[in-house]
Amino acid sequence: MTLPALAACITLGILPLVWLPALPNLWSIWGIIILGCLLACLRWQMPRYIGFTLLAFAWGILAAMQAIWPAQHLPGAHRQVEIVITETDNMTRHQGQIVRLNGERLFPSTGITLYGQYLPESVCTGQRWAMTVRVRAVHGQLNEGGFDSQRYAFASHQPLNGRIIDAQLQDNRCSWRAEYLQSLTRTLDSRQWQHVILALGMGERSTLASNVKDILRQTGTAHLMAISGLHIALSAMLGWFIVRGVQFFFSGYGINWRLPLLTGLAFAVCYAWLTGLQPPAFRTAISLSVWALLRLSGRLWSPWQVWICCVGMILFTDPLAALSYSLWLSAFAVAALLFWYQWLPVPIKPRSWLGQAAVNLLHLQAGMMLLLLPIQLSIFHGISLSSLVANIVAIPLVTFVTVPIILLGMVLHLTGPAFMQEACWYLADQSLAGLFAFLSWLPPGWLNVDTRWQGVAWLPWLLLIAARFRLWRSVPAVCLACLTALAFPLWHTERAGGWSVHMLDVGQGLAMVVERNGKAILYDTGIGWPGGDSGQQLIAPWLRWHALQPEGIILSHEHLDHRGGLDSLMKVWPRLWVRSPLGWAGHAPCFRGEKWQWQGLTFTAHWPLRGTQTQGNNRSCVVKVDDGRYSMLLTGDVEAQGEMALLSRYWTHLQSTLVQVPHHGSNTSSSLPFVQRVGGQAALASASRYNAWRLPSSKVIKRYSEQGYQWFDTPHQGQITVSFTSRGWEIHSLRDQLLPRWYHQWFGVPSDNG
Repeated sequence: MTLPALAACITLGILPLVWLPALPNLWSIWGIIILGCLLACLRWQMPRYIGFTLLAFAWGILAAMQAIWPAQHLPGAHRQVEIVITETDNMTRHQGQIVRLNGERLFPSTGITLYGQYLPESVCTGQRWAMTVRVRAVHGQLNEGGFDSQRYAFASHQPLNGRIIDAQLQDNRCSWRAEYLQSLTRTLDSRQWQHVILALGMGERSTLASNVKDILRQTGTAHLMAISGLHIALSAMLGWFIVRGVQFFFSGYGINWRLPLLTGLAFAVCYAWLTGLQPPAFRTAISLSVWALLRLSGRLWSPWQVWICCVGMILFTDPLAALSYSLWLSAFAVAALLFWYQWLPVPIKPRSWLGQAAVNLLHLQAGMMLLLLPIQLSIFHGISLSSLVANIVAIPLVTFVTVPIILLGMVLHLTGPAFMQEACWYLADQSLAGLFAFLSWLPPGWLNVDTRWQGVAWLPWLLLIAARFRLWRSVPAVCLACLTALAFPLWHTERAGGWSVHMLDVGQGLAMVVERNGKAILYDTGIGWPGGDSGQQLIAPWLRWHALQPEGIILSHEHLDHRGGLDSLMKVWPRLWVRSPLGWAGHAPCFRGEKWQWQGLTFTAHWPLRGTQTQGNNRSCVVKVDDGRYSMLLTGDVEAQGEMALLSRYWTHLQSTLVQVPHHGSNTSSSLPFVQRVGGQAALASASRYNAWRLPSSKVIKRYSEQGYQWFDTPHQGQITVSFTSRGWEIHSLRDQLLPRWYHQWFGVPSDNG
């Protein structure tokens, strides 16, 4: 079996980790291994391929089981651990590797993220701490089209979160990288673009200012700020040129072509280590090592063979990298470049080298912009219209000017003269000033794109294939059918008459979307926190991705976990009307007796009373949404006192098909008379798993269950969608039904939410 074929088997075998709803048990894995070994020993080619693919599949499953073991077994009690710090913000967030558990060596070590507390002494990467920690399994919010934090955590080998109970410093020595980074940070302290220099040179992107990140996003140049193949390849080229320069003085007998290759590889690996072996840098180092070994083999390998060997080795080394979006973005980008240059070479050959360089760069950027559309829309939900112009200037400047100067400055920072260091940092700072002045001059180019365009994004690939083989002449019907199938979501409309209610997973808050005919009304807007809110980071992207046009907001009451995203949503859609019981400027009233129609649905407000002096939870605007057959009661945070007042006056109007559980499932709400009077068939609660109040209350869950309700909550189900049609209604939970994945499961102690 050839190496590319083996790499393809490894890739195909590990790829199912992305989609598996659950991991097979150990006995099944043994069966897969035995079958794979038997098939791999056969003489026929196809059975051998299948055998190696099965063995790779078992290898990936075992890696996944090893990754979830800490999340399944360590939560639920205080643990005595020894942790080596791998990353810190020098305040209250630290990442580390647990190397000892209860005094015993833990192999392999497992990653943990510690939140919310200062350590008793100054902290830096490389230190070793003895800690007592309360371990929590990773658990993230889950919404359609949203950021998948659990998948990211497993891809990053960080399956645990933790709270520090006690900590003692065992070894205060910082790593060499940490000391170097601290020294470099002090040297660059006076530079305007200090944080960008550190991002380009050391991969420290966490300190980039929000306005800088926004400029990079708007112009499609964020990829230049990551330690990626570009930076590692430049360091490899630096090592290669140094050795070739020295070999210039050797005689022909003293020159070995392998020495520059191996020196460049050593430079690349050392630089990847210096930048903290971040996943993109680690994967680039592996790819360069594979490429170097293939070169040393003495055979001529095609670009596609090198590509599949690199992908296969990355996945064999780290099967959980299959969950990494950045891996597939990088692999897809390289594949797109190979496809682009092989199928559509540079069509123009200018006479001057400068003109040739300009044409090559334009050709490269056009290919990247067109062929990366599918994966870019899938991951980022949008495209930058100014990326072509921005990258034509930014890529040469960063690649051939800024990064080489920064690398030289980093080398000189170790032993070089101070004036040469200052010259390097001055030139790097000025080049970045010019770059960001140009990027800021460009008009904002980011275009949010909804899910309907996912199929259309593949058109550049298909058009290129059709043009190359002249398929539009030989099989026009097939071309037309493909075009129609890809564009189907754009002109297809949902069947009229149906409507949906979505309870978004916003953590310890509430945000619900009532949807019909492509329009939406929101009931509450999630939580807010310093520097962000649910409206900006979750609700607005969710609405755009689903091509929904919001028309209004019903705000239940004034607490921040319900109105946190209001201002952000009003900035995006300033014409939204708002109803609330708060009496704020611009808010329409939401009191008992208010009734209005929207898209054929009837909205009726049942609480509070007009002129009430009640504040807080019991002033929540209770609204019933009704289509004449099915209904849903939206209750906000109303508590038992408000429920009793509702029952004493308006109990005949409260019966509903479904109910949003009041106050996140707190035992101060959902009194038995209220639950009985509503008489619903399902109850939906919004909360975060690890909340300080341990909501939803087990008593409340039991109360609803005993009255015949089906129980759903966002910690267990993620986003919850209720669809109403003329045939009935049904509930779809994202974690269990729409997107079941092994890495989305509820890990750790089943009852642990504190």
